[in-house]
Amino acid sequence: MGNLLILFTAFLCICLFVALHYVLYEYLWVPHRVQFIMNSQGIRGPPYEFIHGNNKEALQMRKEASSKPMALTHDIFPRVMPHDYSCIKKYGKNYLSWNGVRAQLVITDPELVKEVLKTSEKAFSKPKPSYFFKKLLGDSISTIKSEKWGARHRKLANHAFHGESLKNMIPAMIASVGTMLEKWKDKEGKEMEVFQEFRFLTSEMISRTAFGSSYLEGEKIFDMLMNKFWKSADEIESDKLEKTIHDSVMKIIKQREEKVMTGEVDSCGHDFLGLLVNVYHDSDEKNRFLIQDIVDECKTFYFAGQETTNSLLAWITLLLAIHTDWQDKARAEVTMIVNETLRLYPPLNGVVRKAVRDVQLGELALPNYLDLNIRFIALHHDPAVWGDDVHLFKPERFAEGIAKATNNNAAAFMPFGLEPRSCVGMSFAITETKIALSMILQRYTFTLSPTYVHAPLPNLSLKPQHGLHLLFHSLH
Repeated sequence: MGNLLILFTAFLCICLFVALHYVLYEYLWVPHRVQFIMNSQGIRGPPYEFIHGNNKEALQMRKEASSKPMALTHDIFPRVMPHDYSCIKKYGKNYLSWNGVRAQLVITDPELVKEVLKTSEKAFSKPKPSYFFKKLLGDSISTIKSEKWGARHRKLANHAFHGESLKNMIPAMIASVGTMLEKWKDKEGKEMEVFQEFRFLTSEMISRTAFGSSYLEGEKIFDMLMNKFWKSADEIESDKLEKTIHDSVMKIIKQREEKVMTGEVDSCGHDFLGLLVNVYHDSDEKNRFLIQDIVDECKTFYFAGQETTNSLLAWITLLLAIHTDWQDKARAEVTMIVNETLRLYPPLNGVVRKAVRDVQLGELALPNYLDLNIRFIALHHDPAVWGDDVHLFKPERFAEGIAKATNNNAAAFMPFGLEPRSCVGMSFAITETKIALSMILQRYTFTLSPTYVHAPLPNLSLKPQHGLHLLFHSLH
């Protein structure tokens, strides 16, 4: 009995020693080593705080910024990312930050950003998606880390959102905007909350372009994805919803396959789902998609596309409601206005990459346990790139194209990332936006409602925190 007690005590001591060693190594030694390596190369930042890093300070600054009223200005960087804004002013364009115990090199220097985003994923990869996002989107193009498998998904998505495939989607987009404008006839001269209106519009647009004639079933699927699965904190409930979404997509696919087999139609369709099903039936087994791949890509198409276009349309109408003189100009030239809106209110605040090995970045030697955090919003609001009028709405800065506006600095303007790994849905989102904006401007002028409160909210994309209230007046 005494020997057992001694063995148990010894085992417990070993466990405690291992645990203590792990804590000291991961939570003290590694952070201080990274800090020493980066400091020796001139990269500084806020000091590491045990366990929580800089998260507590960043959260407190965000709460303070969001609690204060904001003037009607487009200088939004200090509000939506006050900690980053403060650190850039204090430590320079590139600084070391801490997300818990995880070191992050925050990069806002255009040349370094370009180098990171153009370098192979063998050096700078996407970080592992969180459990929730993996569950939400599965193995889609947005979560796949395998370069080879991701390239296949990207190739298909590029085909779906460019050229003839994108052209075939335009009638569905026009029909969706027409449906929305019909509903607006009773609201002329009245205040409207358009962020919600655009949410319904983009949802229908994506349902129509993804599922074609089956778009009503598609809307039900996406409603489950956004309004139920997204809000479900219960593991069992979310698993049930995931299975229901899978079964619903399968049902639509089976209906299409049956029509092809009976000769009613000659293909499974030319919408997004149809393109995916064609790959599922590819004669080369190596190129085939699995059913789960199809489901995951449909979820990603909706989740990413709806969020991006909804926010973009909202910010464009806000800017045009403030600068009403540009409404007439917009009827002739939409592109400049879209680009300037994407600059001031980018759909993504930034992206994170992970150094998968010790790697050289410019003159910096980076350890392999370092994350790289690229802040698009800092680049888009940098006076050194855009001039002293950086916070003003001036679409004419894009009159001669993006290259001229950025002085040929590709990393200065990246609302959808940077080639070769920019967002594959960019053309789709821009086309949606141009069609919706053009059709709205053919019928209406609009102004900002006196009840509007300017408060951009940093979320998955920038949103108006209190909605977007406008007054619409018919042109006819």
